[in-house]
Amino acid sequence: MAPISRSHRPLTWTADIGERIRSLFWLKAIGTTAFTWLFFIGYFHLLRNPAYPVVVMPLTALDHLIPFQPYTLGAYLSLWFYVGIAPGLQLGFRELVVYGLWIGALCLTGLALFYFWPTQIPPLTIDVSGYPGFAMLQGVDAAGNACPSMHVAVAIFTAIRLDHVLREARTPVFLRVANWIWFAAIAYSTLAVKQHVVLDAVAGALLGTAFALPSLRWRPVYRNRPNTLVGADIIGHH
Repeated sequence: MAPISRSHRPLTWTADIGERIRSLFWLKAIGTTAFTWLFFIGYFHLLRNPAYPVVVMPLTALDHLIPFQPYTLGAYLSLWFYVGIAPGLQLGFRELVVYGLWIGALCLTGLALFYFWPTQIPPLTIDVSGYPGFAMLQGVDAAGNACPSMHVAVAIFTAIRLDHVLREARTPVFLRVANWIWFAAIAYSTLAVKQHVVLDAVAGALLGTAFALPSLRWRPVYRNRPNTLVGADIIGHH
């Protein structure tokens, strides 16, 4: 199918992004928060009640080369702001719902993997009690549900979808570069704060990509964009 017509799109990228932010703002904010809470309900239930014996993930040579870097905790925690940007820039209701269905399917797949194959990282040999925030992090985000890293899976899904929005809005290249740098910082931080091992991160990246790429193909496309949004079709791009 042909790509969306841009005859009625905003003249500048800032107007385009502004229109996206304003569209259904409160629904996006409340919906993203509710979705995150629902995911964590399932996540923590599986973490505390594994259905099968828990497998300890092996360390690779790269894991031994990456030291514990407490200053990357900020990048690790920034995921919870980052994941809200891409849904926040969806144009209309149908586009937002389909985005939610795709990332919901990603999260349900991750939870299913945790159910049938519970994993954890090896016990830490580092005393993190002297580092602010790490005691709380380990109490909330324990070493279980390790592979695939849902932190990386959701981050790369967001990065791919956000890159598409930025290209569609014709934003400056530096914003697209910043998007990928942010994703890389989040992915690296999972290893640097020792919440995941390399195999977890690689599996998470593959899982997130497996859902992000088809989500770009099967999504609503708006045929016209004057001041208000009009009808959309869910189509596949060729």
